[in-house]
Amino acid sequence: MDKLSANAIVLIACLVFAPNRTTAQTTLYDLGAIQKIEVYFSQPNWDYQLDTAKHGADGYIIADWVKINGTHFNTVGVKYKGSSSYDSTYRKNPLHIELDNVIAQSYQGIKDIKLSNCYADPSMIREVLSYYVLGHYMIGPRANFAQVYINNNYIGLYSNTESIGKSFCSQNFNVSDKTFIKCNPIVLPSPVTKSNLRFIPGADSTAYFNLYEIKSDFGWNELVGLCDVVTNTPSEILNVMNMDRVLWMLAFNSVLVNLDSYTGVFAQNYYIYKDATNRFNPIVWDLNMSFGGFPFVGSSNTSMGSLTIANMQQLTPTIHATDQYWPLIKTVMGNQLFRKQYFAHLRTITNEMFTNSAYLPVAQQLQQLIDTAVQSDMNKFYSYVQFQNGLTNDYSVLNYQVPGISNLMSARVSYLQSHTEFSATPPTIVTVQPTNNQPQFNEMITIRAEVLNATEVLLGYRMSSTDNFNFLTMYDDGNHNDLVANDQIYACSLPMSSVKLQFYVSAVNNNAAAFSPERAEFEFYSLQAMLTTPQQGDVVINEFVAKNNTGFLSEYGERADWIELYNNTSQSFSMFGLFLSDNAGNPTKWAFPENTLIQPQGYLMIIADERPSTDLYLHCNFKLSADGEIIILCKGATNILDQYSFGVQTADVSMGRCPNGTGSFVFLNTPSFGQANCPVGVEEMALDSKPFAVYPNPVSDHFSIAVEHLNDLTQISIINSCGVLLKSLKPEATISVSGIPPGLYVVVLHYKSGRTQYCKLAVVR
Repeated sequence: MDKLSANAIVLIACLVFAPNRTTAQTTLYDLGAIQKIEVYFSQPNWDYQLDTAKHGADGYIIADWVKINGTHFNTVGVKYKGSSSYDSTYRKNPLHIELDNVIAQSYQGIKDIKLSNCYADPSMIREVLSYYVLGHYMIGPRANFAQVYINNNYIGLYSNTESIGKSFCSQNFNVSDKTFIKCNPIVLPSPVTKSNLRFIPGADSTAYFNLYEIKSDFGWNELVGLCDVVTNTPSEILNVMNMDRVLWMLAFNSVLVNLDSYTGVFAQNYYIYKDATNRFNPIVWDLNMSFGGFPFVGSSNTSMGSLTIANMQQLTPTIHATDQYWPLIKTVMGNQLFRKQYFAHLRTITNEMFTNSAYLPVAQQLQQLIDTAVQSDMNKFYSYVQFQNGLTNDYSVLNYQVPGISNLMSARVSYLQSHTEFSATPPTIVTVQPTNNQPQFNEMITIRAEVLNATEVLLGYRMSSTDNFNFLTMYDDGNHNDLVANDQIYACSLPMSSVKLQFYVSAVNNNAAAFSPERAEFEFYSLQAMLTTPQQGDVVINEFVAKNNTGFLSEYGERADWIELYNNTSQSFSMFGLFLSDNAGNPTKWAFPENTLIQPQGYLMIIADERPSTDLYLHCNFKLSADGEIIILCKGATNILDQYSFGVQTADVSMGRCPNGTGSFVFLNTPSFGQANCPVGVEEMALDSKPFAVYPNPVSDHFSIAVEHLNDLTQISIINSCGVLLKSLKPEATISVSGIPPGLYVVVLHYKSGRTQYCKLAVVR
């Protein structure tokens, strides 16, 4: 029998960024570049003011201006941030720059700049290198370096890390208004004040106020509910948390000895965000003390658990396995499937990044990149020689030792490889292949996998990146299109009921688990149905409402802005690969889900309210501005299929193409949600209750209009009986019908207020 081949399958390599995020336009976090950030305060005591604000209400001090790579921004909010890395005696403190604190402004769509001062890191690259590694396995922020100047004085080299906020969640989870929690104590962290998702018996949500920070407008009760499940009913945890991302986070923390995290004494420095599937996703944050820069692992609810470098090199990957004060770890270690999958992720990170020292050239390149900037940094916490040797040498920090990165990791790899569960032999997934690489929509397809040494094989699949993965058992019994029984070729079948199918294979035996691709669920195989995407003119922006006060009511029971697309052709199109945006600087702001179709001569409605999409409607991650902006439909950043810029809008008045699908945009007093914008025939035209007069009527040459306020008009249109726009004219008292054949027509007056009036007109010769 021929071996299976996976060559025809597309492997989605998410790597550092999420599948729907377009990064080509954003250079602020390019790994190979150092940013230049300049801040100017007119107040001479700016440092004192920043210190005072930090110790007070943690507010912003207003800088006169900030420049980012030469781009100038006036009136910008600046404050010191950080806990252990901040000190009023430091010249080089961590900074948070908020460009839109006073004025609505951004740099490449980015409003928040987070800068860390490389505290407790002689190598100066811990944070950036850690995010580089993390980005291969789960959604996380991007990071690089920046040279910071204040009042023309070089303060020093900082790590520049992408802010985890509303924009980050919108881009990575396709929804931006769900429960969003920063898991860091509001009070000073201690062994007692952990952000560990532990349920507090008998307490209401106020008992959680000092342990977490809610970043959304709501969410305390949802947090309490999550903690209840994690602590008391862990069998239900798959319903409330994305456990694959939990496993990757815990595996990352273990391999890199990242203890200023959930795994360490304070169980902090991560966010959780509820996505469109209503599950919480962990997002790793604050890696400046990764690679053993923070030696406190903790124990129970009392001990700091300080580690030596040797302890860190041999830190067990099952730390806190039975400790009630780390309920998330306890849940993972108490579930045999989770535990095997956790060790599979541990092996993947270790083998891909550290066993072969693949991380080391990246670390060396980062140090070479910043070498000159470090030499000239007079405020760094370590000498230039210590920086040069920071990859290999151990150095004292406060009252403990920080290991050289390679010194830590070479010994850590050896230890992990000697660990019984780490070294257990997993199943071998040799190949994965669909029986048809070009399926038709709704066709039944079979996925086959050659898997050795397995007791169970599952297919994880979903029809959209905003869905959960579902699971089907794959069989090797000869009865499921798996060829011959007991030949180690497993198979299962499912309908191609969407434009896109995303899938991976997982397998377990008595000792271990394996995935294909190995980075699943972060990476997956992708199969696309045979559908074409539209070209320019095929699908257009057809109508929109930017100020909906009394009109369309969404399935959420809310008045919301909306955008209508129209298919001008007799062919169905897949909208996957297309984007919608209200920002010319970020045209790929919202991606159409993989299973989105638009029917021939059909309408596709998108609700612009930053809500999650549902089975009823698509919802995009932006709202429309009633003050005017742009709507863009594109197939990639440079392939614009349609766009329309509009001015100030009137409440409950839409703008739509007239005639439908092809005409110019006009104001429509009666929005036509999901319907033709203009009447098909003259008799269907809704005439105004107080029609204006045209004379003569019939007309053979010119006609005049009798209207009280001619100056209030924006344009005059003439439409034929089929709804086709024949003329669009500036407001004039006398209109020519030259070139218009005899027949019955409608004259339309368009007012500045958005109101329209109609009148029948007969043309004779």
